[in-house]
Amino acid sequence: MRIIVDADACPVKGEIERVARKEKIELYFFADVNHRISSDYATVVYVDQGADSVDIALMNKAKQNDIIVSQDYGVASMAIGKGCYVIHPSGKFLDSSNIDQLMFERHIARKERKRNKRGPKFKKRTASDDQYFEEQLKKMIELYRTV
Repeated sequence: MRIIVDADACPVKGEIERVARKEKIELYFFADVNHRISSDYATVVYVDQGADSVDIALMNKAKQNDIIVSQDYGVASMAIGKGCYVIHPSGKFLDSSNIDQLMFERHIARKERKRNKRGPKFKKRTASDDQYFEEQLKKMIELYRTV
């Protein structure tokens, strides 16, 4: 088991690193060259700038039983298909029971944006949101470590 993070816009990199270090789990942060990520624990992988360059590199690295952290439902869908465990930065587990609905909602939201209709505003992330994510990540590791 490894943790692989779609790190470009990930708001919980510190929490992920703290958990990975404590649990002694190999950790990778994937980002494009426009982002600067520093870590004395994780392996930071930079890829060329491009629409899906981080997603492609991340999925090429991922293998069955890895934990993937991503807010991108497309990445999540591919990772689930590869036998990975996926967690959203909100702490929500993404799996075959909910990914189809989330992908459909993403499609509808994209269509609405094209018609210049805006969806709901997102609330600012709080310390309790970060704490909840960390608890959920620990739970995911506990659930799947022995698989």
